[in-house]
Amino acid sequence: MIPERYRIEGVSRSFGPLEVLHDLSLEILHGEFVAIVGPSGCGKTTLLNLLSGFDKPTAGTVVRRGEVRMIYQQDGLFPWQTVAENISLGLRDVPSETERNRQIQELLRLIRREAFAHHYPHQLSGGMRQLVELARALAGESDILLMDEPFSSLDYLTRLRMREELARILSERPRTVVLVTHDIEEAAQLADRVMVLSECPGQIRYQLNIPAPRPRDPTQPDVVRAMHLILTKLNIEHNSGEYADAR
Repeated sequence: MIPERYRIEGVSRSFGPLEVLHDLSLEILHGEFVAIVGPSGCGKTTLLNLLSGFDKPTAGTVVRRGEVRMIYQQDGLFPWQTVAENISLGLRDVPSETERNRQIQELLRLIRREAFAHHYPHQLSGGMRQLVELARALAGESDILLMDEPFSSLDYLTRLRMREELARILSERPRTVVLVTHDIEEAAQLADRVMVLSECPGQIRYQLNIPAPRPRDPTQPDVVRAMHLILTKLNIEHNSGEYADAR
């Protein structure tokens, strides 16, 4: 039996009189890539904050097994530190300087940016900064990667490249990943499972498994079918019936 990284049971979260999440239950397995989509204000980021431990539910329980790192929409790189120095922040628990330097070089190789070790964030493109952020999040012994709209500020072609890079990097350094995104194509390209949340208060409206191996091209049939079904469940497309019984 594959162990779960998360077990969420009967979770609700309210802010004063506003209930944002209602009676939400799910499991996320070790090594699984789960994408969370839904209308604006449905509680996607609230759910991610509960998974991270930064917030607590009003009701229900969140059980996590593993260490967490997070990546946000806007990178959190320190502008006064170089790429290598920013990555080293993820290795604070490594006592040996020699070992830290070895791991920094390995992470630079992983993101294919060895030549930029001594550059500062302002000298990098948006996509490169997010790659450095990813390298820092993968540093050390973390088991779980939480991502909140990490590529939404990038142009479309850069987002496509970043998806390919993320799939490649995760093939070398597997993690359990939970991705919050408004980008249906991104969810269909990357996730093993897509969770569609309802309007606020957010509940799981639908779950879709996508067994196709990564990397996936956005035009391949599995991705196109998944996008159609997700959009239908969000009431953005009319259900044609062709994919109504897809699983």
